[in-house]
Amino acid sequence: MEIKKVLVTGMSGLIGNAVRKQLEGRYTLRALNRRPLEGVDCHQGDIADLESILPAFRGQDAVVHLAALLGDDWEGVLKYNLQGAYNVFEAARRAGVKRVVFASSGTAVIGYEQHPPYADLAAGRYEQVPPTWPLVTDQVPIYPMGLYGCSKVWGEALGRHYSQAHGLSVFCLRLGRVNPENRPTQPREYGAWCSQRDAAQMVEKCLAAPPELRFEIFYAASDNRWAYRSLANARRLVGYAPQDSAEDYRQG
Repeated sequence: MEIKKVLVTGMSGLIGNAVRKQLEGRYTLRALNRRPLEGVDCHQGDIADLESILPAFRGQDAVVHLAALLGDDWEGVLKYNLQGAYNVFEAARRAGVKRVVFASSGTAVIGYEQHPPYADLAAGRYEQVPPTWPLVTDQVPIYPMGLYGCSKVWGEALGRHYSQAHGLSVFCLRLGRVNPENRPTQPREYGAWCSQRDAAQMVEKCLAAPPELRFEIFYAASDNRWAYRSLANARRLVGYAPQDSAEDYRQG
């Protein structure tokens, strides 16, 4: 599987901008965006409208689907995260795209943070955390909270369906907390933070992954001391090697 042309939805967003910087010069990029972007081939369209976005997918080898609505507004989640995700996978299928990298979220399993030791890790109560703790892997039951988290589980399920039924290679990235400050800003982020360049690196690793990988769920976060989500699968299968750590920003 040779990937040269990559369509990125939501390129104007925080992660989209980081991905653009990472991939420019390595791939031929096209953006699918609601507003124009300078310096890149950009198809303006709304992912909630399948017919309007179909032309953006033609001739593309891979799609990085980042566009989504944050928050739990039902109408928005329905339009952009449910219908929009379906439209992206369906447009990719129709265009003969080889691989889709879907930006899922750690919110697919965030419910584990209601229970120890994960609740203590998230709250920064490290004195109550045992010396070791079981890491949450891609094999554990989903545990979303909020409509946004549920919509990401829907996107993962769509990805599995399109992989099995239509032969797409699909990677679902359960991204950690990527923020504009590009550093941890609250106790929970010392375990869940993902730097912008680590998020972008994870996307690039997925684009370069072996063709025999058909469907995988990967956690993507920085190399954080107090993490509870396992990066082992991403390290082993695609060579993900996070460059940053939340502890580098610890004060005092």
